[in-house]
Amino acid sequence: MSDEDRAGSRMMRESGKLSLLTMVSRVLGLVRDSTRAGMLGTKVLGESFTTAFSTPNYFRRLFAEGSMAVALIPTMKAYFTAGRDRETEEFLSATFTVLLYAVGLVVAAGVAASGAIAGLFGAVAKAGTPVDTVELAALLRIMFPFLALVSVAAFLQGILNARDVFGPPGYAPILFNLAFIAVPWLIGSWMPNPARAMAVGVLVGGFLQAACQLPAVLRLGVRFRIVSLRKALANPGMKRVMRLIAPTVIGMAAYELNGLVSTALANGTGAATSISLSIRLQELILGVFIVSLGTVLLPDLAGLAARGDSRNFVGRFVRGVETALLFTVPVAVFSIIERVDMITLLFKTGKFDDSSVAQTASAFFCHSLGLVFIGLNRIMAPAFYARGDTRKPTGAGIASFAVNIALALILSAFMGGDGIALALSIASMVNTVILVFMLFGLGLEGLGAGLRSAAVYTLKLALYSALAAAPVLALRGPLQAWFGAYKSRLVYAGMPFLVSALVFCLVGIGLLVLTRDSVALTVISSFRKGRPRTGA
Repeated sequence: MSDEDRAGSRMMRESGKLSLLTMVSRVLGLVRDSTRAGMLGTKVLGESFTTAFSTPNYFRRLFAEGSMAVALIPTMKAYFTAGRDRETEEFLSATFTVLLYAVGLVVAAGVAASGAIAGLFGAVAKAGTPVDTVELAALLRIMFPFLALVSVAAFLQGILNARDVFGPPGYAPILFNLAFIAVPWLIGSWMPNPARAMAVGVLVGGFLQAACQLPAVLRLGVRFRIVSLRKALANPGMKRVMRLIAPTVIGMAAYELNGLVSTALANGTGAATSISLSIRLQELILGVFIVSLGTVLLPDLAGLAARGDSRNFVGRFVRGVETALLFTVPVAVFSIIERVDMITLLFKTGKFDDSSVAQTASAFFCHSLGLVFIGLNRIMAPAFYARGDTRKPTGAGIASFAVNIALALILSAFMGGDGIALALSIASMVNTVILVFMLFGLGLEGLGAGLRSAAVYTLKLALYSALAAAPVLALRGPLQAWFGAYKSRLVYAGMPFLVSALVFCLVGIGLLVLTRDSVALTVISSFRKGRPRTGA
């Protein structure tokens, strides 16, 4: 086996392990939401907690998990690859210092302004909508420090990912969800209300996210400390991070504004809940493998870019794109044909009746049309980030944001919530097209041929998925006749969904095996061979 094949197998194997942890985390996330709904409901207390929790989370998405990782991991990878321990320690110390100062200021300002923030939310609430600004302010004061904890966790995750260690960062969200679920039950009787108990659970979860990664960082021999702010800002690596992070923050801000405008439009059409649930299901599908693949791919590409190994850089990137296609194309097809049973199985209960299922399934159909493009964007963006280029993907993101808002305004006028969902899928396609043209402009040898091969592979997977979908559609009538009379949705929706999934997978995998699909064989072999020896 060549070095490239070994590296590709390692990437697939680490992605698979991280995918398993991500799946556990997402399942616990559903349990977490169920716990929150059961304890708080959707009345004033529940709304206060949701609003208070979303405020520091906005800053988390803006700085910690998005732009920080994009800027830090390639820079860290370059330092680790160079092997100069003293310079690496100085860079990490500078980064840690700037992070603490910046996040500390935001947290202090947030805590101090909690009353004003709560008053602002109360002022913009619709007439007749009760808002407990006192409770909201109290919850904001409790949960704003979560931003500091999760930012430190993101810093530690960046170090581990840059050193190709993905286990502890995969455990971190699992521990957060467990704390979110368990702590309110443990301390609820001592707190004024369940919302404050849950807010303490958020803090404990944030602490565990950072604490579980610190031992792994120390085992690597990585050291950092707090230095003077002037010295930190003068560090060459820190200056590079600041240059990288600035356009990324702009892009993330555009993305968050995108969601805000879409939510406002959805509220106007009465489809906010259906679109929210549809997006959550889409993120669950993407999170199982694509997000994990992108997480592993970024430090891998960053190391190759740091060494100037363009041949393996292109090979690794193209294989990542093909692997993303192998999962997203069939899943998109299956999601479209089985959307009703899927939505029924997951959400139909209480007031979520047949009309709610139909509305959410319709939105999910429109979202599923863009599933492949969203998956590709998660894989293509790291190719730029690994080379220290954050401006191109940021520009593509801003362009797609403009397309999404324009189309959402137009399509929602006569399609309602479906138009908003369709606008997001079209905007994701536009983002992919722009990124592809930008990739061609990099001038990397073999990249054009690799992308053309990936396009052909997409058509092949679409054909295989259509062939796998044929028996599923043929079985729909008999399955409904066999199980439709049962009252439990686990039977009348769950059994047809399970049988359809098994048939679709068996036919699809059979076609891949019969044609000896190279991407599928690489994925399978990467898990069968185990971890390569150190000498490899």
